[in-house]
This record gives sequence, structure tokens and C-alpha cells, in this order.
Amino acid sequence: MKKSTTLALLSAVLAFTAFSCSSDSDKSGDETGGGNDTGKTKYIITATTGAAGIADYLLTADDVSTGVITTTGNGLEQDGTYRYYITAQNNFFSLLYGQGNPGAVTTYNLNSEGKLVKKSDFQAETVHVFAAVNQDILTIKVPRSGASIASMYKIDATKSLITGEAQQDTKVLAKNGERAFFTWATQVGDKVYMPYMSIKGDGVDNFGTANPDSTWVAVYNYPELKLEKVIKDNRTSYLGAYFTNGLFQDENGDAYGFSGAIATSNAVMTSTKPSAVVRIKKGTTEFDQSYFFNVQEKSGGYKISSTSYISKGKFLLLMYGNVGKNNGAVKMAIADVYNQTFTWVTGAPETLTSVTSRYNITSEDGSSAIVGINTPDGNWIYSINGTTAVATKGMKVEGGQITAIQKLKY
Repeated sequence: MKKSTTLALLSAVLAFTAFSCSSDSDKSGDETGGGNDTGKTKYIITATTGAAGIADYLLTADDVSTGVITTTGNGLEQDGTYRYYITAQNNFFSLLYGQGNPGAVTTYNLNSEGKLVKKSDFQAETVHVFAAVNQDILTIKVPRSGASIASMYKIDATKSLITGEAQQDTKVLAKNGERAFFTWATQVGDKVYMPYMSIKGDGVDNFGTANPDSTWVAVYNYPELKLEKVIKDNRTSYLGAYFTNGLFQDENGDAYGFSGAIATSNAVMTSTKPSAVVRIKKGTTEFDQSYFFNVQEKSGGYKISSTSYISKGKFLLLMYGNVGKNNGAVKMAIADVYNQTFTWVTGAPETLTSVTSRYNITSEDGSSAIVGINTPDGNWIYSINGTTAVATKGMKVEGGQITAIQKLKY
């Protein structure tokens, strides 16, 4: 994935099928993660060195607000070219992108001493959507050309077992001569909302579209995964982006959708609507026509690259660095969707190579996003306050660029 939040990512994982390769000595002794609950937590930091055949190293730390950690002689090696990560049911899943072929899915948790240990190792189909839903991981394999059937898999996150699957004809879903391409999946109440792009999928301009200025969210019941409705709007473009979540549920049960408005045709950006935030109120399956947060206007013309939720309506936004474009070195901002305010982050390095966005966590008190920031001068973990938009430097990570930050209990 080149570890950059400014670019669309490659596909990831899953359809847990085969066999467990873990021995008794690999396991932590508890399916839900950790043999004994000590009330403690530990951070998991993944970093890539760029070495051939090694995707990342898994590092652990009790505190990321200070100190130094290194990949040199340290951490658990993750093989492959690309790895993707998700934490569910207090288990950490490391997902190998299989280059079109099935790839390994390795599950870790913490034992009672706080040591990261391998729980299981499986083969998996290559997919590009994976999200925690109830006690499951929902994964979706979405075709970009050729066959139009998207496959959805439900995996028990405590046992790493498939418990069901469903299919969706993406051409039937789009109903416009193109095909639907899910950008992500988000649990909203007891349903799963799946925003999608409309794409040509013609084998030539696969991700191009003749429909750049519309928004769609497919609503599925759960666990049956039956399509109930498609929520539509035309005030901005599609939500999220390829391999990028663009829909989040807040503590009130409302869902906020983020659009970069970066649809293209033949590699030329054709969106005419602004990069913006829309809302679906709790208990409804319609976009709230009284709400529209024009982020592009309030930012001075910049577009949203990716988004992560902090709490209480505060979001960390990564913005494309060039005004009105879908390129340029990423810039960070805080958006308050309740008050519709936009604030550039201060205290961060001036030049950002990349920032973790898809694999971030929120501080225990819900006040800040904890992110990895990679720069030409080094790589650090920062805390970014959702109220003040001030970035505070924490742990330095040496010997590799930071690709993810997660947290487990033990």
C-alpha cells in the first residue's frame, strides 16, 4: 500500500477457510484475548523497513507519549509485501495482501504477561473491505472488472471461523449501467451501511465513472446481509474512497459521511460538487437534507483524503495538499461536525510523508487521536487533540515508517 494515506490502497484480505497453524505454545490461553484480565493495556505499533519480503514489524509498548522504540532486533516480523490490520474482540488481525491469490491471516493477542503471541494462522481470499460488526469481522471481495458478483463473509472474531456469507451483483445494485464498488462497511445500529462508488469496471478505465456527483449507501440487515435499501443524494460525491472508510456512527447513533469529491473519468477529476460531510440521522434511512457541511469551502478549497473519528463529533481529517486536487502532501485538520467548524492542526511537522489514518486509535479519555506521523526527518507517534487541534509529539519510532497503531487489553 506504500503506507501513504494520500493514495488509494491495494486490496486486503479474508474468507478464513483453511487450517490453524498455531501450536499450543503459540496461544495465549483465552479465545477472547489474554489468559487473565489484569486491567492493563498495551499498544501495538507496526512499522515497515522497506526490506524485500518483509511487510512490517509488530512492536509493543506500554506508553507511546514518550521514549524511543526501534525495529532493529525487535518485534515480530510480518512477511509479504503488504499487510493490513484490524482489532476485534481484543484480537489483533494481521492480513496479508495475496497479490490476487489467497494470503495468510495471522491472529495475535496478549498473554497475562502482556506479551504479544500468535493465536492462529489461516489462509484467506484477497478482499478490500474488512470491518468489525457485532462480534464478527465482515469482509467483502469486490470485483473491479469482469464478473460483477461481490462476495461477503462473516467471520467470528473470537474463533476465526466463517459463520456465513452472501453475494451481491454490483451491476444490479448500481442500476445505471456501471457497477457499485464498496468503499467500506460501517455498523450503524443493528444494520450495516456500505457506501459505494459507481465505476465503469470496463477493464480500461475501471475506476472511472459517468456519475461523479452522486452519493450512495447500501443498507443491509445483519447477520443475514440482505439488501434493504439504497440511500441516495446528489449534493456531493461518493463517500470515502477506494479502501478508505467514509462513514462513521457517533455516540448519538447518527452517521456522518465524508466525501472527497474526487471522482474521475479517464484519470481526469470530474466531480463538480464540493468535498463535504452529510448526515443520516439515527433511526432513518435517508440523508438529512437540513445538514450539509461544506468542508472544501471552509478549508479554503482543499479536499478530504481520509478520515478517522475521535469522539463527540470531532474528526481528524487528512486533506490533499493541493487546493482543489486529489494530490499533494497530506495536511491534517480537525472537523467538528456538530458545529461545522474546520481547524488546521498545529504543532505537527511541516512536511508529512504519510500519516496513519485507517489504523488509528483514540486516547482513553476520548479527547485525542493517536497517530503515526512519518516525515523526511524521522517518524513519531503524535497525539492530536480534537478540541484544540494541537499535535503533541510522543514516541519516536526508529528503523521503519509507522503503518498502524492499535491497542489490546490483557
